[in-house]
Amino acid sequence: MADYDDLQEIRARFPERIVEAAAVRRRRPLLGERGQLMIIAADHPARGSLGVGSRALAMGSRFELLDRLRVALARPGVDGLLATPDIVEDLLLLGALHDKVVIGSMNRGGIQGAVFEFDDRFTAYDTSTIVRMRLDGGKMLCRVARDDMGTAATLEACSKAVSELAGNGLVAMVEPFWSSKRGHDLSPEGVIHAINVGQALGTTSARTWLKIPVVEDMERVMRATTLPTLLLGGDPGDTPDMAYASWRKALRLPGVRGLVVGRALLYPPDDDVASAVDTAVSMLEAS
Repeated sequence: MADYDDLQEIRARFPERIVEAAAVRRRRPLLGERGQLMIIAADHPARGSLGVGSRALAMGSRFELLDRLRVALARPGVDGLLATPDIVEDLLLLGALHDKVVIGSMNRGGIQGAVFEFDDRFTAYDTSTIVRMRLDGGKMLCRVARDDMGTAATLEACSKAVSELAGNGLVAMVEPFWSSKRGHDLSPEGVIHAINVGQALGTTSARTWLKIPVVEDMERVMRATTLPTLLLGGDPGDTPDMAYASWRKALRLPGVRGLVVGRALLYPPDDDVASAVDTAVSMLEAS
C-alpha cells in the first residue's frame, strides 16, 4: 500500500491545490480512435455501498481503494474514471487523471438500505462544479420505483441535470433502473421500460448517454434506444467466465460504446487488479 502522508498533508494545509490540479489536468476527446470507452467506476462508497462479494467492508479503506484505482487507471486501454468529488480530488492531487475522461457522480443521497433510498438527492457534484473543475460530464442514478414517492423528486432533479449538462456541452450519463422496494427489475422488459424513461429526461437528449446492465436478450434491449450506451459491468459472482462472455457479446451490438466497471475489476477474487482490467480491455479490442 502506498504512503499517503503527502496527500493528507496537502489536504490539511494546501486545499487550494485541488483546483490548481484540475486547471492543469490534460484533457482528451471523449471518444478516441477505438470508438469505445473503458471507464472505471468508484462512486459506490458515497452511498454507503462498501461490500464486494462476501467482504462487507472491502471498499472501507480509502488508501487501498486509491492503490487499486491507480493501478487500474494506469493500464493500457483504460479511458477514464467515474467518481464522486472526494475520490476525483484525491486522484487529481496524485496526478493520476491526466489524459483521462473524468465523469463526476452527482446524486448519491439514496443511501443503500435507507428508508429514503429512492429519494436520490444530488449530494455530490452539480453542473456548475463539473464545469469549473473541467470534468467531461456528469452521471446520475435514476431508479424509477413506482411504489416509492421519492422517485418523483429524483426524476425532476435528473431532468434538470441533463438539461444543464447539455447546455454546457457536457455528457449527461443516465443510469436508469425499473425498480421497486424489492430491488431492480433486470428482465429485458424492465430494462426497456427504464431506458424509455431515462432517455426522455431533460430539455434535450443531444448529450445524453445511457449506462445499463447486461441482461438477457440484449439485442432486443438495445433496440429501445438510439443513444450511445455504456454497459454496466456488475459483479460477475461465482461464474466470471459466463459474465465476461455476456459482456463480450453485448459489446458487439450497435449503439454500445463500451464498459463502465467498478468493483468487479477493482476487487477481483484473486486481487490481481491489473489482470482483471486487462481482460476487460481485451473485450473492447475484440468487439
